[in-house]
Amino acid sequence: MKTHWTAETWPIAAAMIPFPATLADGRPVQEADPVDWAHALRKVARAGFDAVDPTDSWLRIADLDAARLSAFMDICRDLGLAVPAISTARRSVIDPEHGDEYLDYSHRVIDTAAGIGAGYVSFGFFGPLSAAQRSATWFWTADGVKNPADPAIYARAVTRIRELARHAEGCGVQVALEMYEDTYIGTAKDAVRFVTEVDHPSVRLNVDIGNLIRLYRPVERWEEMIALCAPFAGYWHIKNYYRMEDSASGRVSSHPAPLLGGTINWRAAIDAALELGFDSPFLVEHYGGDGLDICALNRDYIRSILSSRTERDDQGL
Repeated sequence: MKTHWTAETWPIAAAMIPFPATLADGRPVQEADPVDWAHALRKVARAGFDAVDPTDSWLRIADLDAARLSAFMDICRDLGLAVPAISTARRSVIDPEHGDEYLDYSHRVIDTAAGIGAGYVSFGFFGPLSAAQRSATWFWTADGVKNPADPAIYARAVTRIRELARHAEGCGVQVALEMYEDTYIGTAKDAVRFVTEVDHPSVRLNVDIGNLIRLYRPVERWEEMIALCAPFAGYWHIKNYYRMEDSASGRVSSHPAPLLGGTINWRAAIDAALELGFDSPFLVEHYGGDGLDICALNRDYIRSILSSRTERDDQGL
């Protein structure tokens, strides 16, 4: 395992998805006092994390002014939380209404990442939740926005990601593209095709196959997704699901699971990526229940995989 990190120091960040973007009194987290940010981040630190991804569904740090961004980073430092990466969600650069705005925002995310010393950013092409998704218990059980089958828009997506890649390269930042259903990187084959067409050394795949395993429809086997995508893996969002399939009726259901359970064998998946030289941070995610503490369990499980791998490499196995 050729890397500048050990199993103990490998960045494994907590996602902020367990925390809502609106406070109990109705104030947006974006406009809240830093003391409110500290309240959430303190919970992350108490769960044993030493790294956090702000996750812009919670707080858009790229849209904070200099004083508030400094206050955010001061809180993280005081709590012993590094910020190795910034993830974006539902701000697609090809959004039919806000694509230009989100492209500008993505450039700000790259600049912000470089400014705070975060070496990685994650972008995706998935759109806002539909009304059906917002009303569902699990949003992935309802249809959402689909990327259009329009060669011109596909070409625009490639061009805009390449533009962001050139910017990121100049800042020492790596771009990861998040796999997500019904987007141009919504299957393993499509994801590999897209990143190959972008053809830029600063662009990798965020192989978030949990987004696909959870779908109530036929999907590629997780082993096939990993085999195709691991060679392109960069900053990696990781979560697991129990996927239940009735072969007689074709009925599919799913439920969030800890990494150690669930359908995806994450030990095998991570080992496969490490064999190919994977050398980027991880982000642990979980929906439902006590998401933060399950993320902490997932973090410890990943460290056990990295530790086992280190021992094997040390022994020449």
